Amino acid sequence: MLKNAFLCCLLLLTWTLDVQAATRPEHAAVATAHPAATVAGLETLALGGNAFDAAVAISAALAVAEPYGSGLGGGGFFLLRQNGELPTYRFLDARERAPLAASADLYRRNGQVQRELSLNGPLAAAIPGLPAALVVLAERYGKLPLLDSLAPAIRLARDGVGVDRVYRERLQWRLEALLKDPTSAAIFLDQGKIPAEFGLLRQPELARTLERLGRDGHAGFYGGETAKRLLAGVSAAGGIWSQRDLAQYRVVERQPLRFALAEGRELISAPPPSAGGVALAQSLAMLQQLPWQKAGELQRSHYVIEVLRRAYRDRSLLGDPDSVRNPLAQLLAPSYLQGLAKGIELQNATPSAQLPAAPSWREGDHTTHFTVLDRDGNAVAATLSINLPFGAAFTVPGTGVLLNNEMDDFAADPQGSNVYGLTGSPANAIAGGKRPLSSMSPTFIESADDFASFGTPGGSRIPSMVLLATLDYLDGKPVAQWPATPRYHHQYLPDVVEYEPGAFSPSQIGALEMRGYRLQPVERRYGNQQVLLWHKQSGLVEAASDPRGIGQAQLWK
Repeated sequence: MLKNAFLCCLLLLTWTLDVQAATRPEHAAVATAHPAATVAGLETLALGGNAFDAAVAISAALAVAEPYGSGLGGGGFFLLRQNGELPTYRFLDARERAPLAASADLYRRNGQVQRELSLNGPLAAAIPGLPAALVVLAERYGKLPLLDSLAPAIRLARDGVGVDRVYRERLQWRLEALLKDPTSAAIFLDQGKIPAEFGLLRQPELARTLERLGRDGHAGFYGGETAKRLLAGVSAAGGIWSQRDLAQYRVVERQPLRFALAEGRELISAPPPSAGGVALAQSLAMLQQLPWQKAGELQRSHYVIEVLRRAYRDRSLLGDPDSVRNPLAQLLAPSYLQGLAKGIELQNATPSAQLPAAPSWREGDHTTHFTVLDRDGNAVAATLSINLPFGAAFTVPGTGVLLNNEMDDFAADPQGSNVYGLTGSPANAIAGGKRPLSSMSPTFIESADDFASFGTPGGSRIPSMVLLATLDYLDGKPVAQWPATPRYHHQYLPDVVEYEPGAFSPSQIGALEMRGYRLQPVERRYGNQQVLLWHKQSGLVEAASDPRGIGQAQLWK
């Protein structure tokens, strides 16, 4: 026993010496999905803010510039790294909560679930979490007053942000729903039509809401004038929010999911109510049992598809940890994961029907992600969402707050299937005050030598995207390639491999089909990953933004 204690102390001392030997980052780095948000983060760092202040500025700027992906009416997950003699990690769960009046039959009419009710309008909206998260970041972790960090977003909302191709594309997808809400149509459309590219999107009411939040903190959104307007507007349009819902909302600070990898690396990722971190840990653990790095491209794809199939099968066992028990110890047990890896055939696909049945689900694809590292080594990776593009397509009058439709991430019909034809999960059933399950997976990988940050929007495809980028990192490929690599995805059910253009050659497609895979090309490239890498010994920092989007990665000294 004394020997084991001595070895533990020796390992801890070695890790401490390695960390102390590391230099500070030569540069701060910001990578976001929109250039205006990147500028907001850099501006905040230049004012003397740290990574957490920059995260506030970036989140608020994205709420203004990307109303199709996130906003004050939504929520998200923030993974934090605080530098010190030993780094410490925090996970802020700002996921939306179901209204207290919600029940399992909220969207059932005449015995049938009415999907439209969970997609559009205020009945589809859970209680927002992002405003509370911005307050927590500023007050517990930041150096600047909240109002200072919100200043770039307030300016963007008041003076306007440019209309770009992505904004116009997302509007097209949700045009019909937005036209049904006069307030949303007045803000986001131009006389009922999609605005011209390079025009200005101005949101003066949102600017005033941000100012109240910056001035009064938590009470500036969940109480006072903003709360009164939110409750009145939601109630008038048929929603079920109450004053108690707003008064009781709090960010939950959770322990991140931490999982030891080979070669002294550690995965730090999202715990439940995200299923993404568990899927990543399981997938990487299974791959460590397989010769994936020595395999050719075809065989490597085979291994990746099979570990994803098995990891996604287990996701239905997870839910809001404040409401259901999550069997993490069993799902991450070495013996269990070794058994899963041994079940992978070398040359043949394993039909999902041959694995023990488990429910599955899917969430909206259109979230946003950013990552930031300051010169002290503090870092944030955050994935934010309002679910579908433009959320519930309902803006509360007098606030500029576009509401989420995250209630659709619950299993509205656990005994049936959702809009995607996937079966529901009882662990993720609707209940008042509950947080819906998510795939959002802000992720760090750290060792004595380096620190890497990953994350992307993309709904149920998020874990597979982060996994592919992580494999590029483990392979030592250039940072710019991590978010650019062509993507493919398997999620247990439906039993199909989705793939982007360029992910497989014609001969590889034929070979995979011969192995028993059913392949389905996607019409457009998906995801919008933001990554960074800090080489600790040299201090060199690299960052990259997904070429699929309009985002920007920049360094600042």
